[in-house]
Amino acid sequence: KKKTVSFSSMPNDRKINSTAACISLMLEGCELKKVRSNSRMYSRFFVLDADMRSVRWEPSKKDSEKAKIEIKSVKEVRVGKKTPVLRSNGLSDQFPDECAFSIIYGDNYESLDLVASSADVVSAWVMGLRYLVSYGKHSPEAPGTGHPSLRTSWISSVFDLADLEKSGRIPVSRAVQLIKALNPGMKTSTIELKFKELQKASERPGTEVACDLFVEAYCELCTRPEIFFLLVQFSSNKEYLGVKDLLMFLEVEQGMEGVTEEKCLEIVSKYEPSKEGREKGYLAIDGFTRYLLSADCSIFDPQHRKVCQDMAQPLSHYYISSAHSACLLEDNFWGRSDITGYISALGLGCRSIELVLWDGPEGEPVVYTSPSAASCVPFRAVVGLIDQHAFTASAYPLILCLVVRCSAPQQRLAAQCLRKTLGEKLYLEPPNPVASYLPSPEELKGRILIKGKKLPPTCEDSEGEVSDEEEGWELARRLGQEDREAPEGGGLRRVRLSRELSELVSLCQAVPFQDFESSRRGQRYWEMCSFSEVEAGRFANECPAELVSYNKRFLSRIYPSPMRIDASNMNPQDFWKCGCQMVAMNYQTPGLMMDLNAGWFRQNGACGYVLRPAIMREEVSYFSANAKDSLPGVPAQLLHLKVISGQNLPKPKGSGAKGEVVEPYVCAEIHGIPADCAEHRTKTALQSGDNPIFDESLEFQINLPELAVLRFVVLDDDYIGDEFIAQYTIPFECLQPGYRHVPLQSLAGEPLPHATLFVHVAITDRRGGGKGHRRGLAGRRGRRVREYTSTKATGIKAIDEVFRTATQPLREATDLRENVQNALVSFKELCGLTPAANMKQCILTVSTWLLHSDSAPSVTLNLAEQYPPMEAQGPIPDLLRKVLTAYETMIQTSRTLIESADAVYGKLIQAQQAGMDFHKELHRIETKEGLRGRKLQKALESFAWNITVLKGQADLLKHAKAEALDNLWQIHNAGQSCGIGRNGSASPEPSRLQTPLEPIPE
Repeated sequence: KKKTVSFSSMPNDRKINSTAACISLMLEGCELKKVRSNSRMYSRFFVLDADMRSVRWEPSKKDSEKAKIEIKSVKEVRVGKKTPVLRSNGLSDQFPDECAFSIIYGDNYESLDLVASSADVVSAWVMGLRYLVSYGKHSPEAPGTGHPSLRTSWISSVFDLADLEKSGRIPVSRAVQLIKALNPGMKTSTIELKFKELQKASERPGTEVACDLFVEAYCELCTRPEIFFLLVQFSSNKEYLGVKDLLMFLEVEQGMEGVTEEKCLEIVSKYEPSKEGREKGYLAIDGFTRYLLSADCSIFDPQHRKVCQDMAQPLSHYYISSAHSACLLEDNFWGRSDITGYISALGLGCRSIELVLWDGPEGEPVVYTSPSAASCVPFRAVVGLIDQHAFTASAYPLILCLVVRCSAPQQRLAAQCLRKTLGEKLYLEPPNPVASYLPSPEELKGRILIKGKKLPPTCEDSEGEVSDEEEGWELARRLGQEDREAPEGGGLRRVRLSRELSELVSLCQAVPFQDFESSRRGQRYWEMCSFSEVEAGRFANECPAELVSYNKRFLSRIYPSPMRIDASNMNPQDFWKCGCQMVAMNYQTPGLMMDLNAGWFRQNGACGYVLRPAIMREEVSYFSANAKDSLPGVPAQLLHLKVISGQNLPKPKGSGAKGEVVEPYVCAEIHGIPADCAEHRTKTALQSGDNPIFDESLEFQINLPELAVLRFVVLDDDYIGDEFIAQYTIPFECLQPGYRHVPLQSLAGEPLPHATLFVHVAITDRRGGGKGHRRGLAGRRGRRVREYTSTKATGIKAIDEVFRTATQPLREATDLRENVQNALVSFKELCGLTPAANMKQCILTVSTWLLHSDSAPSVTLNLAEQYPPMEAQGPIPDLLRKVLTAYETMIQTSRTLIESADAVYGKLIQAQQAGMDFHKELHRIETKEGLRGRKLQKALESFAWNITVLKGQADLLKHAKAEALDNLWQIHNAGQSCGIGRNGSASPEPSRLQTPLEPIPE
């Protein structure tokens, strides 16, 4: 396998850790590629003049006075391919996005488009230019001279505290420990090496270091350029964030709402290490780094750390965290049973545990997964343990799945033990015959349900025969323990069951599965089936819609194939996508499948219950688990993921032979419905040490966000085979936008101290609506043809006439949404921003162009109007005119959407409700129309599709209106804060809070 090339190293391996370092690189100059409008690239040497008033390049056909740009004429510096020239087709694949930048300058807003050899060179030029544009007028001397910075003063004060003898020097060993204490996770050897380098360079060898050397070592070791770059971007002062800067960063970049200056001061006082910074309300680079690494800035949305979903739905509407063979610590075949496996599973929020009961040697039942296990656990001990730990991690119901392999007398002892030990916790109330669905987790809080076989009502003896499930017998057959009463000629095996054990079963009565039609007609809501992984996999592939429909009312449990004698795990997503609630996992086996399971159940306060997507719960809905494209009525979303850097990455286990060299890359994987499953990787960071820079953007389309899981895997690129370093798995719904650190975990899911990935997350609606057009098709058409979601004919005239009334409203809804979406993207592109940017960022960008110029054209936002126009006084350059035109289009399309949405929404809901009125009569109408077989199936599918489409499109329209109102609010807010707004008293705050559209009932 070929290794990929990394550009992540500065010339001479220089580390940029201050604006002074950026400017000194610019003063030395370097080679950059200049891109012309004809898409040709020319190598030129760019340098900053000694007086720091202009940037020049050579060679050039122009005279030296023309081959330069004055710093004071620079309007904006853009990172990435953010101008029409760099976006042009001829160039898009020739260099990565992070190696390009553009300087927008002059009264005509011209662009100088440049490509550097690496992202680090781009960062240095962009950081230096932005600094000079902001402060060039006030301080032409090089930064870093004169008065010591906030940071230098703080590091010096730390040194003074450690200088116990007050000699102005401290031992190297103490200096190393000091830096290690300030930057946990950094290797001692790295710090020692840095001191040796600096001592050698300054010709001051010895066992002690002076303050200036300590400060230099700290700054070089503990400054992360990518965070420093971010700080300079938002800082209105030299090298720290003021309260207003921090507020802007949190609102604009981190997507936080309702941030106040008081909240920002709290952050400063909590994370800024220097006393002076805390007193003045400044967050310097060290405090900013600490904040970004803290739990307050986690990638995992804190709302999901506690129970945040509706827990009052029927039990069958939730995924339930389930364990198979929880007592085993090793594999199924040679594993030894150990009681701590139950404690571990319950501690992780597991809510369904399997207990296989066998006859014990002492006349009491024992638990183990197979008779070959080296030791067995008395049933009494297991029940005592469950009583003790059942509700430590979650208050919601625990389901004990009993697989009975012991004799009737020992079953009686097991029943007595359960009653006596669990007492009131045991749920014994008979099912309500009038109800249609199981009770909710909320109603069953603190209760333990027994899942097992029940004697038929006709049996009046103390024990009787019941049919048995296959689970457990495959293994018994392998081990020569096959039951002697196996029926001749196949069929269901019969086993003896005692009345005492039968009476403990209430809401989870195990019954054999026949077929979906029999279940639809005869299965009662408290009866549930267990499926082997192979059988469930067949249903998931051959009839996914029927399996989804079955799981709306009934619980189903999927257990691993008995062929998995190594206790490996199946992929739970294969069954979650069909609505299967209980996918039994081998908790003792780490790896991808267990990562998915553990990550998934973290999203609802780790309570062991996760509400299934609405499209799987609604009585009438169309959902194909194996869809290869977007789903009707579910808004597809785009995940823009930038993997920036890694911190303190450990070496792969057992890689001692490789020495210190780790060459990592990051794989980002999406797991979900087949249409969403995807994987992208970054380039390999070569010779990068523990803190590699990746700086790579990845993009994923997510069609069913509620079922998607994002997994980061860090691997060591090796010729022999890529070795695992770390992973982190998070449900898509729990992602927080903005700059975040990913807390990496080991293969077994344990946290790796101080090991993180630094990423940027942005989530946007997919541009446009309808079906995603395939690559290539759009090109052949010349331009993209808008596709409309439409209803399907059922073949029943009365019903089809009702759905036909929705044809026009469906088209109108799509047009309203797509017109706004397209106008938004055009406006953002002209502002030099990505589609992931928000409206506040757009207005702030336009305002910076206008405020960074002495001869700026006068452009204002009239905030007195509900739809604020952007007005220009006098002549304006071409680029600005285009921006104003795009803004006007965006405002007009938003206005049309906001003012028309309610009426269109009403028509869609009216059609949906009229369709639902037919639902109860559907079987009678089918019979009357003589529909059967394939035609009947098609009619039912089309009916469900139409209901789903109408509800979904109405939902999308409601969401689009709320977003348009939010954009108006952001325009008002940004206009007031950045100084281009006038008449700003009438902020549309009330319109942001009102909810004009009623939610659609399920």
